Amino acid sequence: MYTYAFHQWLSFFYIYSFFGWIFESCYVSIKSRRLVNRGFLRLPMLPLYGTGAVMMLWVSLPLRDSIAAVYLAGTIAASILEYVTGYVMERLFKMKYWDYSHLRFQINGYVSLGSSLTWGLLTILLTEWVHRPISDFVLGLSPWIEFPVLAVLTVLFMLDAVQSTREALDLGRALEAMTRMKAEAEELQLQLALLKAETSQKVSEFKENAAQRAAGVAARAEQLQENAAQKAADMAAKAADWQQREALLSSRLGALREKRLQLYSHMSFYRRQLLKGNPTATSRRFAEALKELRSSLDR
Repeated sequence: MYTYAFHQWLSFFYIYSFFGWIFESCYVSIKSRRLVNRGFLRLPMLPLYGTGAVMMLWVSLPLRDSIAAVYLAGTIAASILEYVTGYVMERLFKMKYWDYSHLRFQINGYVSLGSSLTWGLLTILLTEWVHRPISDFVLGLSPWIEFPVLAVLTVLFMLDAVQSTREALDLGRALEAMTRMKAEAEELQLQLALLKAETSQKVSEFKENAAQRAAGVAARAEQLQENAAQKAADMAAKAADWQQREALLSSRLGALREKRLQLYSHMSFYRRQLLKGNPTATSRRFAEALKELRSSLDR
């Protein structure tokens, strides 16, 4: 167990990451009824499965004499990994890339009783049947084949991981920006509505006062006309000011809408693939923005 060299552990990581991608992509594709390139990376790998498999091997193989101990160790270790990974990713990227919140027995949506029990079963399956042929395969590889393949895979993996992380961070910032701009747009719409209501009220009051003055005594007609002219001039100045304010608010509102439109109409390939490859991802704070981005993909 502990005689594996570092490069052999790295080989196991890539192999199990690939197997995890196959499993998740098939499962989600069947549920979604369309092909889904599942995961965070664009490479056919799910690092969570690779890391989980390596961790499960570390904690369980020394306990292989007891199936119950293997099951318990795998359940605990994988659940901790899943929780920590989910927690960190949500804090960094503003999204839950998997969410068990809809299930009864779960912890903050990151782990659930069902997934933890499944991890335990997978640990037994891994240590008793799956890992033996894979271990024999890796140990039997010629260094002249294994090292160049690992070097290429590592370079591709690092490049993909860096780019995917950048895009996921940008996607999280886009969700924040869209949510913030929506709140600003709603505030501007409220100000416009209040301005229009105020304008309408002032115009009505002016008309009522003008009618009352017109019904005054004929002897005061000249004075009333002068007052009406002054009131009309004041009203015209206020109307011009209201129109200017309304035009400014409308301009700001249009600019905000244009920025929001640009955020989801000019998404990069990576960001689109992040959304497509994680159809069950959720966001508590930015749910509406995430739904809007998904709708833009459908269009």
